[in-house]
Amino acid sequence: MADANREGPGTLLLLTKLAVFTVLVPGTVTVWLPLFLLFPEIRHRPIEGMGTAFAGLIVTAIGAAGYFWCALDFAFFGKGTPAPIDMPKVLVVRGPYRFARNPMYISVLLVLAGESLLFRSTRLLEYGAVVAVGFHIFVLLQEEPTLKRKMGAAYDQYVRDVPRWIPRIKRGRRTDAL
Repeated sequence: MADANREGPGTLLLLTKLAVFTVLVPGTVTVWLPLFLLFPEIRHRPIEGMGTAFAGLIVTAIGAAGYFWCALDFAFFGKGTPAPIDMPKVLVVRGPYRFARNPMYISVLLVLAGESLLFRSTRLLEYGAVVAVGFHIFVLLQEEPTLKRKMGAAYDQYVRDVPRWIPRIKRGRRTDAL
């Protein structure tokens, strides 16, 4: 019983930190800053083009689902959060992380791409491009060196096996070939 009580508050604290980070960082990048950028543009015009708006909603939903999947994997399997000051203690190589090393960033960029479709905004698309460059620089200069230092050989192998940005679906080896 003592183990269950000790595990409960730890999980609750981890989920609380995850929620705070999500609201402050991805929330700012995908909600508050886009609203600030779009406000003058959208306050006097309705959203037009239902096909484009629907596509934008779908892309945004896929990006949001991807972010939450990755963030929860960080919490439950990595025992940490996406925050650089509270990184996972265990290298997460499951779920979307099997196909690309940075699916959380890719997911945030999908949210921004979806919002640019939803609002038919080139300004938001340009903002997304700036965010993508910022992510890339952060990954190269801070995140990858830190992971290499903290995770060692496991991270080196992961880098060899999984591409940084463009997801790669590995096909299983067939052993029944003639």
